[in-house]
Amino acid sequence: MGASRRRGLVAIARRYGLLIIEDAAYAFLDAAAPAPLYALAPETTVYVSGLSKSVATGLRVGFVAAPRAWMPGIERAIRATTWNTPGVMTAMACAWLDDGTVTRLEAAKRRDAATRQTIVGDVFAGLRCVRHPASYFAWLPLPEEVRADRVAGALWSGGISVSTAEPFATTAHVPHALRLALGSVGLDTLRAALEKVRRAINDQAC
Repeated sequence: MGASRRRGLVAIARRYGLLIIEDAAYAFLDAAAPAPLYALAPETTVYVSGLSKSVATGLRVGFVAAPRAWMPGIERAIRATTWNTPGVMTAMACAWLDDGTVTRLEAAKRRDAATRQTIVGDVFAGLRCVRHPASYFAWLPLPEEVRADRVAGALWSGGISVSTAEPFATTAHVPHALRLALGSVGLDTLRAALEKVRRAINDQAC
């Protein structure tokens, strides 16, 4: 979301007294991201992020920035659900934030994500693909004659799992599209899997 759309969203929230919950777990993937919504509207925004996406899955340390009046309620909710993180994990997270380890690992993940998106561009050339150049996901709207459930079923029988648009749809009409997750496998495996996705789409279009 660009800066102008962020300002527009803040204006709507202020006009109607809405709460903004800003999930910034993947914000690190954009090296030149605009200011977060919390910076624009700290009085009505809860900013949530952590280090499990940007550093390591096992580093389950998260953090919240919110209006001061809401902090007691947020603290009670945290205590009632997770209590806190182990002390050694918190100490490790703080040390890595201070010594630049987090910055270095985030930069490495941006490079890795960009490489994976390059593969996406190669494999799906000629098809519409909605994606950020440094994201671990891609949204693939399908040609009009292709049914997403059929593509997903064919891929599942071949050992590849993709998401259709149904879990993400907010309208009665669900578009025929696929959500592709690009992480957690080697680059060669990723390319081979995406090529199978492309073949499945081509087969359904015949």
